Amino acid sequence: MRASSTTKPCVFLQSEAAPVLEAAFWYNKAMKIIVGFGNPGNQYNFTRHNFGFLALDFYAKVHKLVWAEKPRWKALVAQDDENNLLLVKPQTFYNEVGQSVQAITNFYKDADLLIVCDDFNLPFGQIRFRERGSAGGNNGLKSTIQHIGEDFPRLRLGTGNEPLRQQLGDVNFVLSKFTPAEHEKLPEILSEIAKFIAK
Repeated sequence: MRASSTTKPCVFLQSEAAPVLEAAFWYNKAMKIIVGFGNPGNQYNFTRHNFGFLALDFYAKVHKLVWAEKPRWKALVAQDDENNLLLVKPQTFYNEVGQSVQAITNFYKDADLLIVCDDFNLPFGQIRFRERGSAGGNNGLKSTIQHIGEDFPRLRLGTGNEPLRQQLGDVNFVLSKFTPAEHEKLPEILSEIAKFIAK
């Protein structure tokens, strides 16, 4: 996928491996595991920390997928056979998602992995892909790195809103709901993420 126009709320930033981010160049294997980060429980729906869950829920709805409980992986999963994708929503809390990621990647050893998570250091609507790296202050990534190491691709979804973050503080900010203005832009952003995941 080529970089979006700066007039749109969704901007794919350059990756480390290509001058312009091309969707799915990181897919090498037949099966792909897409793990979205979030907290379980309806009270966390449409919070910034659950952007990863929201992205996968949107994809599942578009492709008419059904979520199933997988206690041994501490997760909900949805299978997209057409695109050889397994969507995963860990049902641990955010800071412990690495347990679920490790369990499912140990089971599916010959599969590509992509982590989808929120990032308040990116402006709302920006999306950044990296093939590997540090946690960058994200506790879900920190947990995942502790369990499987740094060598996994991640798609960071910008949630930044500096005035609101300053007002609420970091802990309350990540658990806050999207503003009405941000909420209006979500369908376009989620659609772009879904296209990236599927190709």
